[in-house]
Amino acid sequence: MSKVDNPYDISALRKLIAFAKPYKGVFVLVTITAIAVSGFAVARPKFLEWAIDLGIQKNNASVLIKYTALMLVMLVFEVTSQLSFIYFSNWLGQHIVKDIRSLLFKRILGFKMQYFNHSPVGKLVTRSVSDVEKIAEIFSQGLFMIISDLLKMVVILVFMIITSWKLTLIVLFVMPLIVYATRVFHKKMKVAFEEVRAEVSNLNTFVQEHISGMKIVQLFAREETEFKKFQRINERHKKGWIKTVWYNSIFFPIAELSGSLAFGFIVWYGGLQSIAGTAITLGIITSFIQLTNMLFRPLRQIADKFNTLQMGMVASKRVFAVLETNEVISQNNIKTLTNVKGNLSFENVKFSYIQEEEVLKGVSFNVKEGQMVAIVGATGAGKSTIVNLLNRFYDINSGSIKVDGIDITKVSLENLRSNIAVVLQDVFLFADTIYNNITLKDVSISEEEVIKASKEIGVHDFVSQLPGTYNYNVKERGAMLSSGQRQLISFLRAYVSKPRILILDEATSSIDSYSEQLIQEATDKITKGRTSIVIAHRLATIQKADMILVMDKGKVVEKGTHKELLKKESGFYKNLYDVQFALQAS
Repeated sequence: MSKVDNPYDISALRKLIAFAKPYKGVFVLVTITAIAVSGFAVARPKFLEWAIDLGIQKNNASVLIKYTALMLVMLVFEVTSQLSFIYFSNWLGQHIVKDIRSLLFKRILGFKMQYFNHSPVGKLVTRSVSDVEKIAEIFSQGLFMIISDLLKMVVILVFMIITSWKLTLIVLFVMPLIVYATRVFHKKMKVAFEEVRAEVSNLNTFVQEHISGMKIVQLFAREETEFKKFQRINERHKKGWIKTVWYNSIFFPIAELSGSLAFGFIVWYGGLQSIAGTAITLGIITSFIQLTNMLFRPLRQIADKFNTLQMGMVASKRVFAVLETNEVISQNNIKTLTNVKGNLSFENVKFSYIQEEEVLKGVSFNVKEGQMVAIVGATGAGKSTIVNLLNRFYDINSGSIKVDGIDITKVSLENLRSNIAVVLQDVFLFADTIYNNITLKDVSISEEEVIKASKEIGVHDFVSQLPGTYNYNVKERGAMLSSGQRQLISFLRAYVSKPRILILDEATSSIDSYSEQLIQEATDKITKGRTSIVIAHRLATIQKADMILVMDKGKVVEKGTHKELLKKESGFYKNLYDVQFALQAS
């Protein structure tokens, strides 16, 4: 049997059950209530049989009242057990889902940047939200419901055999039809649901990406083209669901037909036997009709529950695929950086994003405590890659990167990154207040510290003019602020974290002249006493650097101060400088 034909993945189910271990008590309670539901459900038809045969048939009112009362009592117990079963199975499902979602998000937080390069955001959103919700339904509407129904069916069959094996044979004669139909139905639905979940992921990815990039879509008048792409994905999603509707429309009429045939045979055969004066009484016939309905109803409904279980299993396999992804940066945690001075060294560092396509080809340089080092070069030379490697967003292929003489692979990520602050060219702000975007909800940073730092670098003036000042909500990605204002907030975010190592990655390339002036003034203040790495296109901003590294095609081709590099005739830096200032002059 192929993997696709197998409707269930036992290994995935076993992994899910493992998440129930902290809730053993509730798990046992759900099991007990499932057994109780089965017992109380079977008791009612038996009391009905006695009420008819011993009460109605024999004109005994007291017996009739007695068994009617017992039926009501059993009904109350059954309803109470059913209510407890439904509540606690859902409770268990939601707690398991909470644990899985927390584990999943924590796992995602630890992934390498390389994982996000090839994993669409919409896909991860689907895994973290809708797929996890489907897992909850395994426990609330799938697995436990199926176990309860199967248990009920076994108890009913045993009871039916004890009561009348002949009538039971009639029921069993019809049952293979619905059992076979159910088996085929499950297989077909498994394939259909895998298709549906795949298209849901595609829809989420497409919508998320295009809403985020809506400005580009509209600027280039691509609305109609992108809408047609969406329609194609939406059409595939619809076709996947239509398949499930088609299978349902075939299965349920067959199930109803099977039940009706069973009722007809019971009435026909049982009636003839009753007329002939055999042991089959009117009460037994009536109870058998009720028992058969109770037997076939779970069998019909179990298909729906198997659908839920299968959708949950498909979703769980997708979620576990993310949980088991080996894209986490290894942390040996052998040493801890304390009293960081900020001495940096890159020793023959080689790195590639794609195998056998090196971006850095043996880069070596040293930065002393408190120095400002600038890195310049053409686009794609490897400047930003150095920033990524220093923060261990990626691991190098060979060589070493050290902070204060300690290899960064021997330091925990949290400890390493807590000593480094980065201001990027592409600023990301959360849909939150300015204060929370600056502190990132670090409770150790007070509002007074933020305001003081804001005044020191000249950001306070524009923030104080906003409604709510530091409590102003900047909305998604900081849409309520200009690009220059967002960059200033990002700069302040780095400043208040009091880093020992500061990195400015093209921090002034996309802001206005006024904001650039503020940044330049703040740079002198913030870099004082700190090791700083500045990546810049505008060479005027780095003339005061203690050392300038000129990169080209993944190598450091020149080192020196601004004045030293200008003295090199036909040098890379001098050519860059002459071209840039010639353009400014023109």
